[in-house]
Amino acid sequence: MTGSINPARSEWDVVVVGGAPPGETISLYSSQAGLSVALVEQDRVGGECLFWACMPSKAMLLPVQARNLAVDTPGMRQLVNDRRVDAEAVLARRDEITYNHDDKQSVDLMLSNDVDVIRGRARLAGPRMVEVSDNGRTREITARKAVVISPGTDAAVPPIPGLAEAKPWRSRDVTNMHEVPRRVVVIGGGVVACEAATWLRGLGVEELTLVFPGERLLGMKEPFAGELVHEAFVADGITVRTGTPVTAVSRDQVDDRGIGRSHGGEVTVTVGEGEQIVADEVLVATGRVPNSREIGLETVGVETTDRGFVEVDDHMTVPGTDWLYVLGDLNGRALLTHMGKYHARIAGEVIAARAAGRPLDERPYNPYTDLADKDGAPQVVFCDPEVASVGLTEAEALDREIPVEVVERDFAGIDGARLARQHYVGRAKLVVDNARDTLVGATFVGPGVSELLHAATVAVVGKVPTSALRHAVASFPTISEIWLYLLEELRARRAAA
Repeated sequence: MTGSINPARSEWDVVVVGGAPPGETISLYSSQAGLSVALVEQDRVGGECLFWACMPSKAMLLPVQARNLAVDTPGMRQLVNDRRVDAEAVLARRDEITYNHDDKQSVDLMLSNDVDVIRGRARLAGPRMVEVSDNGRTREITARKAVVISPGTDAAVPPIPGLAEAKPWRSRDVTNMHEVPRRVVVIGGGVVACEAATWLRGLGVEELTLVFPGERLLGMKEPFAGELVHEAFVADGITVRTGTPVTAVSRDQVDDRGIGRSHGGEVTVTVGEGEQIVADEVLVATGRVPNSREIGLETVGVETTDRGFVEVDDHMTVPGTDWLYVLGDLNGRALLTHMGKYHARIAGEVIAARAAGRPLDERPYNPYTDLADKDGAPQVVFCDPEVASVGLTEAEALDREIPVEVVERDFAGIDGARLARQHYVGRAKLVVDNARDTLVGATFVGPGVSELLHAATVAVVGKVPTSALRHAVASFPTISEIWLYLLEELRARRAAA
């Protein structure tokens, strides 16, 4: 290892604030370009995704999905003695996946790539200056070339009377729970709410209620996505209360024993016109807020948007500077781990080029310019059924006055779907720009559809004509044959017009 922890030096080429995947990625990029790098992290290198979000949540979701597959597969269901999974074993596997919250693996990766790691809370202290505080001591470090900020976001707690005082579970609690509560109320209807509901029910929560004021689950997706997930939840015994605001929350006994543990006695959630739901825990899953406060943006004259994000250009640079870069959730472009890592690759190329005095290539699909966030960011909601989408929904395309044509169909009748599950339920939709004959959006709902998404992402980002996509043959018998049916229907419809 060539890097070190808390090195006694004060100057590097690049200083990175935030050790989550975007910060890790740009640290490696910059070091590999021959630049000296310091990565500053106040908690764990690996960040929210590794320890508190993506990895632990998927570690709990996969066994639930596998169990559901077994229950719906003749020859397997006979071996399933209980509807739910072994919660203790699943939680143990989750802890293994997250290295029991030990960031040694991530730190060692940085050190072995000549990245210095500094423990402490960082804030900007002026142009190219970063102040780091740790255990009452403060030091100031300088970046010769670039400062990169990627502090991420935190779970939002809406101003519902009594909610904050009741010490609700937030995303970190539900991904790192130590015991499975018997009764849970989930406030929210988005991605975190739907994924959490899936594993909570799968791990054995007996009384589970989702409540939120919106008219459907996953409101930013195509309408059928939320509808199919809603139907699956109800079939699994989950109560879903759409169009229902939470008006108050109360808890007589508060005993917050730490992340993932009981936060006290029974909690009462008042909804709608005064109906009360009693539970053991209430989970808040109503979005994220950027960690833009107290990071010193004012010292360099940078203001945030009304929502607390920092605007950047397509090179991830803060306008008006040639040294300050903002990655990941904080720039508000796409609050997804894989997009934050994409931002890091873009910024890494830009920093290396500028440090070497090379001009930035402006040709299409150059490595220095963000192209994916505008219309090509993919996302998977890992509930059961999965929801995989990329690009624009039909409504979003129409709002942009794109002359769209849409084609959609159920997976029913596709041999690969019949093989995947005995009772496969799912639907797919393509949104096509008719003027350019290119795909601008795709949504797939069903078990295992996450594996269909990258093909759609390539088509959207690469602006592949649908006439060319017809020659990309799907293997038989897989659920990817849905592409054949969708594109053939599109062709037949155009021929008849």
